[in-house]
Amino acid sequence: MLNLTPTVFVVDPDESVRASLETVIRRAGLSPRTYRCAGEFLAHPPLMGPSCLVLAVATFDFIGLEAVRRIATARRETPIIVVAAESDIPMTVLAMKAGAAEFLLKPLADRELLCAIEQAIARSRAALSRDAEVGELRQRYESLSVREQQVMTHVVAGHLNKQVGAALGISEITVKAHRGRAMYKMGADSLAELVTMALRLELAPVSTMMLPIYAAADSARRPHRPHEAPQAFADAVIGVAGYR
Repeated sequence: MLNLTPTVFVVDPDESVRASLETVIRRAGLSPRTYRCAGEFLAHPPLMGPSCLVLAVATFDFIGLEAVRRIATARRETPIIVVAAESDIPMTVLAMKAGAAEFLLKPLADRELLCAIEQAIARSRAALSRDAEVGELRQRYESLSVREQQVMTHVVAGHLNKQVGAALGISEITVKAHRGRAMYKMGADSLAELVTMALRLELAPVSTMMLPIYAAADSARRPHRPHEAPQAFADAVIGVAGYR
């Protein structure tokens, strides 16, 4: 998917400008697609490959700003390059905050535009790669049983096995077993790696406030024991090893 010829979308109401940009883009070895307006562009489904959008406007105003916002929201994988005949610094700043990757003013040389396109395509490739990785993680997470997902959510929140067991109504041994299976299925070699995966998946965090009162109080009364963290990690590793 990521090795496809990059596509450069061009949105400009002027047919002659669209034709001119299409020629420049095609000569650079890229695949151009042109549209008259942002609505026409958004009406077409996104392509499965690296891409960017050249949004050309005469004057960048609030109408152009709204177009940037709509496109940035709908097509996160497609960086936006705004090319305007005129604008001011405040509007340029607003455009960047709205999601534009680059803001260029006319007249500009072909090389300047192609350089911006090259950088935007690189960003698109990186975004698609991240999305693919998160998609794979999502599949692994969905392969977990409901109980394994529950245990994983508690574990990545920093809860001890005893707290997790009390919250879910299961024994510590059962928690360790579910924890080991979850780490194995997720492909996590360490607790830190599992936490990173949970962050990338944006799993809803479990607060200590959700734990049973007696479990939270018991945890608060216990003295600080630095050795427990390594032991918890060791338990997870033992669980993983047991299922390999």
